[in-house]
Parts: sequence; C-alpha cells; structure tokens
Amino acid sequence: MIRTRALSALIAVTALATAVWPLQPISAQLNEPPVPSVAPGYRAPQAAPTGAQIIGVTQQPFVGISLQDAIAMSLLNNPKLAVSASNFRIARYNIVQVKGAYDVVLHLEPQSSFSVNPPENFLQAGPGEVGEYTPGPTFTSGPGNIIQHQSSTAYGLSGQTENGTSYQAGITQSRTYNNTTFNAYNPYYLASLNLAVTQPLLKNFGMNATKRQLKLAFINADADTAQTLIDASNTISQVENTYWDLLSAWRNVAIQEEALRESIAQQQSNLRLVKRGAAAPIDAVESETQVANFQTDVFRALQTVSELQNQLKSLVASHAGDPIWSANLVPSTSVEQLPSAGDLSTVVAEAKAKRPEVRQALDRRLAAGVDVVFAKNQSLPQADVQAQYQSNGFAGILTPVPKFIAGYCGKGGLGLSECPTPPPNTQGAMPWAYHNMWAGYFPAFNIALIVGYPIQGHLARGLRGLASEETTQARVLMQGVDERIGAEARNALQSYQSAFSKLNAARQARESAEVVYASELRKFHNGESTTFLVLQRQLELSQARGSELRAQTQLNEAVVELQRVEGTILSSNGVNVQTLGSQASALGTGVP
Repeated sequence: MIRTRALSALIAVTALATAVWPLQPISAQLNEPPVPSVAPGYRAPQAAPTGAQIIGVTQQPFVGISLQDAIAMSLLNNPKLAVSASNFRIARYNIVQVKGAYDVVLHLEPQSSFSVNPPENFLQAGPGEVGEYTPGPTFTSGPGNIIQHQSSTAYGLSGQTENGTSYQAGITQSRTYNNTTFNAYNPYYLASLNLAVTQPLLKNFGMNATKRQLKLAFINADADTAQTLIDASNTISQVENTYWDLLSAWRNVAIQEEALRESIAQQQSNLRLVKRGAAAPIDAVESETQVANFQTDVFRALQTVSELQNQLKSLVASHAGDPIWSANLVPSTSVEQLPSAGDLSTVVAEAKAKRPEVRQALDRRLAAGVDVVFAKNQSLPQADVQAQYQSNGFAGILTPVPKFIAGYCGKGGLGLSECPTPPPNTQGAMPWAYHNMWAGYFPAFNIALIVGYPIQGHLARGLRGLASEETTQARVLMQGVDERIGAEARNALQSYQSAFSKLNAARQARESAEVVYASELRKFHNGESTTFLVLQRQLELSQARGSELRAQTQLNEAVVELQRVEGTILSSNGVNVQTLGSQASALGTGVP
C-alpha cells in the first residue's frame, strides 16, 4: 500500500515537472527585436545655462500695462480689426455705388457738319454763282452747287426713381445754312423741347432690380457692421484672456522663485547638518535635486511669460516695428471685477438683445424678404405707360423770292396779288426760335402702352425658388443662433460658478499647505522630521499656490466669457466701428 502511494506521488511529480519545464519556446514567451545602439557615449554638454531673460526685450526692467490700455490699443492697432473695419467701409461705399443708378445725368452734345452737293434739278440747286460762303471762307467749285452747313447743340438731363419711373428732359438747338434757291429761310433756326416719362404699372413698379440691389446693399452693410462687431468682440476676448494668462504667468514666476529660494535655504541647512554629522549626505543630495527641479520650473515659467507677451503684443501692436515689441510687459490690473451674474433666462435675453450674431441672422431674414418681394413683382406682366411731349420752335432769315416766282405771283397765276409771306414770329434768329419753343406754337404729343409677358416664365419661377430657399436658410440660421446662445450661456454660467467655487477651495488648500509646510519645517529643525518630508511639503505648497493661481485665472477668463456671451463686452469697452484699426489703417496708407 505504501509502495503504491509512493509510486503515484512520483508519477505526479514527474508529470508536473514535465508540464512546467519548457522544453521548447512557446507562443506566450517574449520575442523582442534587438535594440539598436543610439548615440553611444552621449554626454550632456558641460555649459553654464544662460541667464533668466526674455528674448527680444530691451526696455528694462518692466513696462506696466493696464487691461483697459491693452484693449484700447488692440481696438486701434490690431491689423485684423483694421481689415474688418475696412470691409465695413467697403459695404458703405457699395451703397453709394448702387445709388448711382438714381443719379441725375446731365448731357451735352455739340455737333457741326458741312457738305457741298451737286444740283439734281433746277428746283434743288444753288444760286449758280461762284462766291464766298459765310461764315467761310469756302468757295463753290461750280455753278448751282448746294452748300449746307449745320451746327447743333443738344443738352438736358435724365434719370430714374426708386419706384421705376424713368424721365428725360432735353433741348436741341440747331442752325442750318442751305443755299438752295427755293428755301424761304437761309439760315434757319430750330429749338426743340423734348419731355418723356415711362411709368411701369405692374412689373418693376415699386420693386425692380435696381431697388432690390439698393435694399440688399443696405442689409449687407448692416451685416458687415455686425461682423466687424463680432471680430471686435473676439479680439477683446482674446486680449483679456491673454492678459490674465500673462498676469498668471508672472505670478507663477514669483511662486517658482519663492519655491526656489526656500529649497536653496533647505539645501544650505542640510549642508550644515551634514558637516556637523547631524544628517546623512544623502539628505544634501535630495535637497540639491529639489533645487535643480525648481530652477527648471523657473525657466519654464519665464518661457511661458515670453510666449504670452508675444501673443499679447501681436494683438495690441500695429506693425512689426512698434516699440511695444521691445517692452517687458507686466500687467498692472490685479483682478477682473466680478459681475452680478443673473440666471440663465436673463443671460439669454441679454445676449439676444445685444449679440451681433443675432443682428446678422436678422439681416439674413430681411434679405430673404426683399428677394421674396422682388420675385413676386417679376411674376407680374409688363405694362408700361410712355408719355412724350415735344415743343418745336422755328425761326429764320428770309431769302429773296426768286424772280420767276415773284413774277408768276404778280401776274395772278396763283390768284394772288403778291407771293405769300411767312408769319412774322418765324422771322428772326435763334432767340425767336426759343421764343416759339417756350410759347408752344408747334407742339407734338405721344402716349403709348407697352404690354409684355414671358410665356415660359423661367425667370420668375427661378426667383421664387431662390427666395423660398433663402427664407428657409434664414429661419434655420436664426434657430441655430438661438440654440448656440442658449448653449454658450449655460456653459458660461457653469464655468463662472465652478471657477468661483474652485478658487475658494484652492485658497483654502494653499493656506493649509502653508501651515503644514511651516509645521514640517519646525519639526525638522527639532529633529522630528526628515528631509524627504520637508521637500515633499515644499512641493505640495508650490503645487497648491499654482492651483490657486490657475483658479483665479480661470475665474477671470470665466468673467470675460460671460461678458462675451451676454454681448456686454462691446458696450463696456466703448467699441466704435468707425475707429476700429484706425492706427493700423493709417500706417497702411502711409499717413503718419
């Protein structure tokens, strides 16, 4: 029985050893590739570190800048705002350009023509005498040539109104010399007054392409103004956030330098204890490591200061040669004034009343409304009334009646004792022609109705479809703006409340860390603590100070975001669209 048990145990042990002992590699074993030798023999350079300084800064030691000064400088100098304000002015000039369609156009057209033609028959021939033509000197080249000289001047004005009425008024005067024998006047004068009005009754009445363009130009100008305000709001927000980040960075430098001084004092204390044999040498090594770590933190904090200074300078400087680039900027405004944050409904209502994004959405809806009205108008048939009035004035210098005609009249061939004489009011020069024109002796009237209607109506259908889609887009855009304002208001209020609570907690944690560190330091001096614990308390205190600083910065930035969401960031900083980027614009045009 014992033998059987021993044999069974031996077999079990053998089986277990066989299962555990790997006779060949299995899939679970690691099969890593060989690691190459990278930079063998590398050693860190034995060079002393550079001094703690900020690159590009020559104005020493510091240049204080307040938050309001930084905002004011950005509003005047920021190149992006200068471009945005320029777009606003371009939109205004577009309005002026479109209004040019309603300008009253003055026109003046002087002409002069001279011709010499051979006679076609004895009724259409000149006097047949070679002589000088007044106001020559021009001589006929043969008997009977017809000489004609006409000089004329046309002047007047024309234009159109917003409702589609087009008008034209003009005067044409001419003097004609014609030496044809049968002409009763030579020279003779014409003065003609021409008045014409075209009034649409259906299509293009009240709304037409030019009026639509003008209305859209006004709406686009307002939308560009809103975009300029949006850019100004974003720029102010960036300036304020960067300002508070820079303030936090400088305070962080002070925190890290304070931690460095405390670690150096601890290191010197440990060295004295090591010399007296009261502490192990490793304690001095530990404190030396802590000093090196805090030195690294100081340089890292200064790098952050340099980056934030450059970021702030890029927002407030007008050009690369601005003296502010060489200034060592230090914020002089200590903390953001806390607003009286209302509830969610109050913030949302305030934002809908003041945010320029809402103004842009409303402009989009107004533009769609203009296109709807224009599409309806273009669907109407054309029915235009045209009215014209013309008053002709005529006068001339009488020419002698040809002898054979005078003899024929005198012999009673026409039943007359003498040849007829033209009316006295037609005998004279150009003043008499004007007199007859204004007197209306020879008027002419014309009135017409022009009706037209396109059979396919593609234009009207296309305009209606576009107007319908624009109306839908405007409605969706307004819904999106309302939704975004609601979400931003929720986030801004939440961030503000959270930042306020975190600041209180961080302040309490920092105060507690100071008490703990002071207590640990006293215990160390009394021989009741270790270097490790003192260094640990130093690190915890530095971290607590940094946490409080970050919480304060987050609170400042939460206030900025709340002002931006409400739309009060523009009014509180006195933003004037007319002066945005004026300094940068002046430099761009070469104006000193």
